[in-house]
Amino acid sequence: MISKNRDDFFEKQYICENIFMVRSLFNYVSSSLRSIGLLKTADVVRYYFVRIVKLKRNRRFKEIFPDIVLPPDYLMYESFQLDYKKYYEDSRQTAIWLKEYFEKYVKLQNKRILDWGCGPGRIIRHLPLVINNGCTFYGTDYNEQSIAWCSEHIPEVHFNTNQLEAKLPYESDFFDVIYGISIFTHLSESMHYNWFNELYRILKPGGILFLTTQGANFLVKLNQTEKKNFQSGKLVVRGKVKEGHRTFSAFQPKSFMETLFNQMKVLEHVELPMGNTKVVPQDIWIVRK
Repeated sequence: MISKNRDDFFEKQYICENIFMVRSLFNYVSSSLRSIGLLKTADVVRYYFVRIVKLKRNRRFKEIFPDIVLPPDYLMYESFQLDYKKYYEDSRQTAIWLKEYFEKYVKLQNKRILDWGCGPGRIIRHLPLVINNGCTFYGTDYNEQSIAWCSEHIPEVHFNTNQLEAKLPYESDFFDVIYGISIFTHLSESMHYNWFNELYRILKPGGILFLTTQGANFLVKLNQTEKKNFQSGKLVVRGKVKEGHRTFSAFQPKSFMETLFNQMKVLEHVELPMGNTKVVPQDIWIVRK
């Protein structure tokens, strides 16, 4: 028994060391590509590789569910991952998950709900069925192709193309609920403040803002300098690519977000536990105007 426990310990230690080595190598390669301006190009190459790997699985999904309309592959990859089954089914579960959070603080009846950074409608397409109850749904994104696809295929939702500039075509105090899933995670520090002010403007008094960010769980992905800055409360930004793109990445310490939200009431801050998957969970922030 002692020998088995010892073997199990060293096996787990070996796995952890290898995970650390892989992450370190990935961070080094990613940082090197970013520094010479090739990260976005490398990401496009990765897209074609993933497309080949997922081809059989995705074809099978389309054979089983021929009536489910999905966006073009690259739009799907850019906003989530190129897996048809996960894209559709996981997104519906996310819509249900969001509803459960929303209704803790807002009576979901005859409300206006905005998906800020909706991409090709991954989540917002499900909300009219998941919530309904007289609510009106809106989606906005800076990707013109995503919004064009959404406008054609998701008629139950009102869509708008925005720019990177923090300016939306809605009246002040217009929305009861605004949510943004991993949107601040692709913005610079100045855009954090600019977009927060714009979201604050269009949110009704008493309305809620639901956001996810790359919090303390993401320390495993940061280098030593980035960790030091993060732990001192500074926003960590990996730029040198187009802001707003999936390869532009920002990591938000708790104290930074609390400062950002200083004119709102924080209702919940959830730091989800690290699971057994490769996906690092983001923090959840729910604040009220």
